[in-house]
Amino acid sequence: MQLFLGGACAGKRSIVRQRFASPRWHSAYAGCRLEAWPSVGVSPCCLVLEGWEHWLWAALTDEPDNERLRRRMIGELDALRDWELKHGGEVILILLEMGRGIVPLAPEARRLRDLNGWLAQDAAARCRRAWYVWNGLVKSLTH
Repeated sequence: MQLFLGGACAGKRSIVRQRFASPRWHSAYAGCRLEAWPSVGVSPCCLVLEGWEHWLWAALTDEPDNERLRRRMIGELDALRDWELKHGGEVILILLEMGRGIVPLAPEARRLRDLNGWLAQDAAARCRRAWYVWNGLVKSLTH
């Protein structure tokens, strides 16, 4: 797995499109549910998942406990890594970096920001490569 992390409109999608041939997109922005990603099939492919902040936001109302929600997201990350190993594909995660802006006043918005930060940490720990994208420039975060 590889992680592309950066702020809104930083160029993450463009960088992924440049680096990977014919990726299949599973996007919360297009209305895809996180749990539906296995429907892409089992053929080797490059699978891109984006819109994690939307999937987290939707899960906030269902799960009041941060640790349980974090474990649920870790389960999805582990399933994606297992799929990649089993089917020979490549999983690309695109995550929005929220930690550099103004801390929101609303408790649920702060909770989303915290959970998104933990998700980014958990994703980076499972990915073989992590990249930070800013203004269309890419920097490797891994050795």
